[in-house]
This record gives sequence, C-alpha cells and structure tokens, in this order.
Amino acid sequence: MANEKIEGVLKPVAKGHGGIHVSHNKNTSKCEIVRMPAPAKVVLPMQQHIGAPNEPTVAVGDEVKIGQVIGRTDAFVSTPVHATVSGKVVAVGPVKVANGSMVQAVTIESDGKMEVLEDLKAPEINSKDDFLKAVRESGLVGLGGAGFPTHVKLAFKEDSGVDTLIINAAECEPYITVDHRECIDNSWDVLSGVYTIKEILGFKNVYIAIEDNKSDAFTQLMKVAADEADWDDSVKLVMLPSQYPQGAEKVLIQSVTGRQVPPGKLPSDVGVVVMNVQSISFLGRYLKTGKPLVSRSLTVDGSAIAEPKNIRVPIGTMISDIIDFCGGFKAEPYKVIGGGPMMGQALYDINVPLLKNNNAVLAFAADTVRVKETRACIRCGRCVQACPMSLMPTKIETRAHLKDAEGCAASGAMSCMECGSCAYACPSGRPLVQYMRLAKAVIREESAK
Repeated sequence: MANEKIEGVLKPVAKGHGGIHVSHNKNTSKCEIVRMPAPAKVVLPMQQHIGAPNEPTVAVGDEVKIGQVIGRTDAFVSTPVHATVSGKVVAVGPVKVANGSMVQAVTIESDGKMEVLEDLKAPEINSKDDFLKAVRESGLVGLGGAGFPTHVKLAFKEDSGVDTLIINAAECEPYITVDHRECIDNSWDVLSGVYTIKEILGFKNVYIAIEDNKSDAFTQLMKVAADEADWDDSVKLVMLPSQYPQGAEKVLIQSVTGRQVPPGKLPSDVGVVVMNVQSISFLGRYLKTGKPLVSRSLTVDGSAIAEPKNIRVPIGTMISDIIDFCGGFKAEPYKVIGGGPMMGQALYDINVPLLKNNNAVLAFAADTVRVKETRACIRCGRCVQACPMSLMPTKIETRAHLKDAEGCAASGAMSCMECGSCAYACPSGRPLVQYMRLAKAVIREESAK
C-alpha cells in the first residue's frame, strides 16, 4: 500500500535531515467520523489559541445558542470563542486546563436541544480584508495542534513573496487518523476550501501533502477533483514517505518545495503558508454556512480504550465524557495523553475540557507502555542523526544543566520543535525533550532580565 503508484500524484522534491520510523498503529483509519451527542455541559476557556485571551461577554444565567459569541477581545492575535451547545451559562470564572494552568472560562449547561443561533449566515466576501475578517470571526485556529489564529497566518502582504499554500494531511504521529478520515469523509469540503482560498489570496502553487500509507485518501481526492478543470495546473497531490516528523511545518516545506526555513524565521519568509487539512475543510464549510468553529473531530484510541473511534465533539466537552462515549476504559490507564504519543501532553486529570487544537485522546494500559530506564549518555550520536533540525541535543542538555543561556542559544535550542525524535532514538533513555524545554526556559528567563 505504501508503495502504490497513483497517477497524477507527485513525489517530494527534497529530503531533509533526520527523522525516525515509528509504528503507525492507525487502528481507526477505517472508522468513519461519528458525531457525539450533546454532553451535559461544556467548559469553554477564553484562551484556546496562541495570543491574547478573550474576555467573557456573557454572565451567569444567560441563555445561549450554538454559534453565539461568548468571549472576545480586540487584540489582533486572538480569535473569539463561541457557544458550542445551547443552554444556560452556569459559571464564569477560572478553571484548570490540561497543562495545569488556570484560565477564565464559561461553563454552559446543555439543554439537549442543540439549537443554532438563528441569524448565522455565510459571510459576504468582496475583498481580502473581508475574507480575513470572516476567518477571524469564525474562531478558527490551527486544528493540527499548534492553535495559532488562522487569520494572522493568512494576513501576509501582497508584496511579501508568498506564492505557495501547502495543505498538511501528513498525519505522521502514530494512532491519530482524523486528518486521514477528513480527506475521505469530507473531501468536497477540503477541495472547496482549497479552491476558494487559492482564488481569494492568489496562491500560484497549492499542494495537498499526504503520507504514502494513506493511498485511499489520494484516491478519494483525485476522484472528487476529476471534474475540476484546473486541477492539474493549480492544485497538486504530493505523496510523502511515511516518516516522523514528516508533518512538522519546516520539514514539510522542505519535502514539498525544497525551500528551507532559516532558524528564527517563519514559513512566510520563504513564500509558503501551511494549513492543516481540517482547518481548510472547516473554511470550506464556514464560507458556505457562516457556522463558526463549535466542534472538531478527534481520534480516541489506545490499549486502555474500550471502543476506539473517530468522533466529532462539541468543543469544551470534558475529556471524561469523551472517553465514556467510547465505552470507557477496558483496562486501568497507565497514561492518558491529549494529542499524539510523540508530541502530546500527558493528562494529570481527565476532568478537563477539550480545546480547539486537541486532535486526539489516547489512553494506554501499563503493559503496553515501555518506559526506558535513564542511564548515562554513551555518545552514540543517534539523537543527532534523528534530529530534523540538525541540532546536537546532548550539547543543549549540558548547557541547560549549567543554566547557560548564551550556550543554549548558540547551540540552537530555540530551533527545536520538540518532536521527540531525539528521545525516541536515545538508547540511554535520556529525557532530551524536557532538556530542550528547559534550555528554552533558561533563554527566555535571561532575555526577560
């Protein structure tokens, strides 16, 4: 399947440094996305994105409907938060989220009716400014995990040299399959979003990049696009080799275009914008209906989950309710992860809300989790070989131990994407990703002084 040749599909033009081969474990790749019923309540944090937090615009006792704005700020790097169920606001105040921090949130008790705000309508788009305003009002952030406001990413200047859009459907982390299913279950929305954005923003090149272990996604997109007259000239499919972290933004750009994003620079600096396939699919729907981001798809899997599924869930649903919808635990969970097993976050508690950028919930029993014993570094160099950013993780580890901010910066710590390839490759079980984070903290602390 991985080596299947599909006519009209391009191969990557370049291969970057590093990367590792991990077990795919795409157990739910054949599971269509199913919609979860309305939960008893949702908890909607006012900050579900990179940037400024929102201020609640509702009070306890207010009745709300799906799509109604309940949090907003005038800050540019931010997106509004919308009600994801209909019902009554029962609390406005601080709550603890998955990373342990306290943030302002609005709690809505569902009335079970899932009534949508009556005056929602497709936005009127007559210019790029209209489009960016509409994207901001939709509440869209990167649905692949980063949580960066999409309208900010798309607000590049006309003379900036940005000419290429890459749709990221690589989905290189094990277990997660929602991007795969999005390409199959909602292929019309994906292509509709692609062509609309291409026309409005004037991209000369558009690539949909998928790993080669998802040939059915290629086939479905090609089938749907068969009636599009400009398919061959304007939008191209790229078949990437199945290797982690192929879906990382800078790795993806080099694989697809051959362009390299320099340290400290953004994709737009080399003329590229990267969007997750679920983000583009959502825009395809939003520009037709005006319904903002109130739900998202995610994979629920792992050896401790009774009924692994791909599900569509109202944002703000408690992780515990999501797990219950998937049959609960069939074994005592040793570790529950929000996100993928490589870059996801271990959850201290499952009574926390699902955020906009959460693409998976994984739960593993103790007998399927192998924790390496930490031993002394043997100087084998495997971490260097695995690093996609060509860093020397052990050197950064040493500088982080010494709290040497200058040494950490000179070693390129801020270029680390925290993909975990170094730690995965290390035979001595060194917690290298944690040291990368420590190094960044040391640099930021010194900069703050």
